[in-house]
Amino acid sequence: MDIIFPCAIVGGMGLFFGIILALASKIFAVKEDERIPMIVEALPGANCGGCGYAGCSGYADAIVKGEAKCSLCAPGGSKSAEKIAEIMGVSAEKVDKKVAFVACSGAKDVAETRYIYQGLNDCNYANRLGGGPKSCKYACLGLGTCVKACPTGAISVKDGLAVVDKEKCIGCGVCVKECPKNVIKLVDYSAETLVKCHSLDKGKKVKENCSKGCIGCGICAKNCPEEVITMENNLAVIDTEKCKNCGLCVEKCPQKTISVI
Repeated sequence: MDIIFPCAIVGGMGLFFGIILALASKIFAVKEDERIPMIVEALPGANCGGCGYAGCSGYADAIVKGEAKCSLCAPGGSKSAEKIAEIMGVSAEKVDKKVAFVACSGAKDVAETRYIYQGLNDCNYANRLGGGPKSCKYACLGLGTCVKACPTGAISVKDGLAVVDKEKCIGCGVCVKECPKNVIKLVDYSAETLVKCHSLDKGKKVKENCSKGCIGCGICAKNCPEEVITMENNLAVIDTEKCKNCGLCVEKCPQKTISVI
C-alpha cells in the first residue's frame, strides 16, 4: 500500500491535468483557414523562399491574409497562380517564367586577378577582402556561394565562374539574393541573346581587367536591325522582349561579350 497509494495519487493527478489540457487545447485552439492547405497543395513544394516567405506554408498563410499576391511563386509559374487564384476567388495574374543568368564572362583565363585568395571557400568572405581577388569589382568570384544556396542543384562553378543549368533552374531567385556581387540576374526564360557582363567601368579599365568584358563601344547598338540595344552607363543593354535573336550583335561584338544562351 505504501507504493500503490502514492502511484494512484500521481496517476490521478496526471489524468486530471491531461483532461484539463485536452479541453483547453480545444477551447483555445486557433482554427486554420481551410484554404491554406489547399494553396499549399497547389504549390510545387520547393520551399525555396523565393516568394519572400518562409516556405510554401508561410506563403499560403500570407495569401489568405491578403498580404501576398497569388503570382509570387516562380517555380509554380502560371499553373500554380491559376489554381491559387481559383481557390481565393480572384482573377489569375500572368506569371512569366524566369531563369537565373550570370552576367559575367570572367572565367579563370579571362579575368585578371589582384592576389591569390586562400581563405574560406565562400564569396561573401572573399568579398570582404577588398572586393575579392578578381581585378574587376563587378566580377563573379566563383567560390560557389550560389551553388550551396540553390535548392535544385542548377548552378555549378566552371573555371572560376558560376554557370546555370537553364533546365534545372526554377527561377526562385535565391542565388540572386546570395550573390554579394549582384552578378546573377533573373531573366525571362525565353530570352536567348544576353550580355555576359555588368561592369559599369569605362572601356579602357574593362580591357585591363577582363578580355571579354563589355567596353561600351556601342557597335552592337549601331548594328542591331531591330534597334533593341541601348548603351547605359558604359554597358550594352538588350530589350529581350523585342529582340529577334538574329545573332548580329553576337557576331559584331569585338569582345565576344554577347552570347546566345
